[in-house]
Parts: sequence; C-alpha cells; structure tokens
Amino acid sequence: MKQDWPSVAAAVSAAIGRRFWIEDARALGGGCINRSFRIAGAGQAYFVKLNEAGSAAMFAAEAEALQALQATDAIRVPAPICHGRTERVSYLVLEYLALVGERGESPGELGACLARLHRHTGRHYGWHRDNTIGSTPQPNAPDDDWLRFWRERRLCHQLTVAARRGFGSALQRKGDRLISSLPRLLGGYRPAASLLHGDLWAGNCGMLRDGTPVIFDPASYYGDRETDLAMTELFGGFSPHFYAVYRDHYPVDEGYRLRKILYNLYHVLNHANLFGGGYAAQAECMMDELLGELD
Repeated sequence: MKQDWPSVAAAVSAAIGRRFWIEDARALGGGCINRSFRIAGAGQAYFVKLNEAGSAAMFAAEAEALQALQATDAIRVPAPICHGRTERVSYLVLEYLALVGERGESPGELGACLARLHRHTGRHYGWHRDNTIGSTPQPNAPDDDWLRFWRERRLCHQLTVAARRGFGSALQRKGDRLISSLPRLLGGYRPAASLLHGDLWAGNCGMLRDGTPVIFDPASYYGDRETDLAMTELFGGFSPHFYAVYRDHYPVDEGYRLRKILYNLYHVLNHANLFGGGYAAQAECMMDELLGELD
C-alpha cells in the first residue's frame, strides 16, 4: 500500500488546489467491504477508503451520492474530496470527521434531519446511474412505477443473485409467490420519490462533538422514504426519540407496518448474498410473514 500513497496524495493536492503530503497513514476498523485509513500531513487529515483497482466505479458512485446528499443542506455528510485508482487499488478520499457517541438531543436531531432530507424529491424512482449496496451491484434505471421498480430493480435482482449463489429452491419458490403478490401490497401505492441514503443502519451514522448528526456510506437513489426508515429498524441502534421526532416532522401511515418487512427483505437477501450464514433462512421467514398476511 505504501507505494500507492504518493498517487493518493497527488490526487488530493490537485483536488484542494495546494500541496498535500502524507506524514501518517493509520488503518481504521469498522468496515467489511473496504479498507479504511486516516491520512494526515501538512496540518490536514482525510478519511480514505481503499478497494481493489476494479472497484473505482463503486467509489465514483458513492462520491456522487455524497454530493447529492450534501447539496440538500438537510444533513451533514463527509464531503468527497477525490476518487480514482492506481495500478493496484481504487480509492475514495473524504473529509475526515471525528465522530462520537450519542449526545443529548442528537438522536432527535438525526430524526429531524432525515425527515428534511426525505422532503427532497425527484421526478422518477431510481437514479441516473447504478451503484452498489455493500459490494452487490444495485441497478437504478429510472421508473415511474414504484411497484415495478421495487419488483425488478430490488427483489427480482437479489433473488437472481441468490440463485447464482446456490440458495435453494424454497427461497426461490417463496420469492416467486411474493413477487406475484406484490400488487396486493403495493398496487396503487405511489410514494414521493424521496432522495434516500439507501443503506441506513446504525453503523452508517454518527455524531460530531457538538451533537450534529452525520450519515455516510450511502447507496442513494430516489424512492419511498419508508425504505430508509425501515432499515433503521432492521438491526436496531436507533432510539425511540429518533422515531418520535421523525414522525413529528414527517408522519407515516398504517401501511408502513407491512411495507417495512417488504423493504427490509431486500437488505436481508443482500446480506445472504454477501455473507451467507442464517440470512437466507431469515429472508424465508420474512416472506412467510408477508404471504401469511395476504392469505
């Protein structure tokens, strides 16, 4: 990796318009897809994500998502500095933010900021480019029909990946039944096309020392805001105050109770495709729950 730091430093220098050199490069923990570092020198510090050279497009899409989120002025994100590749690695350089745990009203402020973000809407569901969810390709071709977008770009896509990875016929059979039943769950449902974080679990948000909430590692597109809200419930880590303030700013209706299971199924299928383990069985249980509600 040492041989790649001069190229990264040169890219940062070009991006900020003054010379930057790396005096210290410290590996950071917490990621399972990329390697992360804090680089520092000349009185400046940056956060760097590294992956194999072929992952440059993934980082380019992430940089664009951060720019889109930043442009809303609704919630703090680490500003993208530059991205690119060397012969050995691809990289994404971001503003370095020192994050701390929850403080005072910070969970409520996160709820308010997320609600403000979701008020920013687009003309279509999807995005102008594909990106990734984790390291899984995430197709985002725009569509005017939410049911069709969620069926084709999300559930069918993950089920196809699951089939290629050898997940059994039971998962596929239940998936086919659920796909056929989607009109009963989403038929006629036309949510606003909100700008989404897209991968909003507790590990992808934090707080600054002054309590300002920060979100990062986006997989953004325009879609139903409930997909972001649902994912905050999937793995936990968000306080009741967060949800109360979000709903004060942007209420959700009764249909969210079932839709959140459908939306989180996408992420559980993705975890099965990325990590295996018990996620496929969890996905089947979620399908059973949804199908049982429709019987």
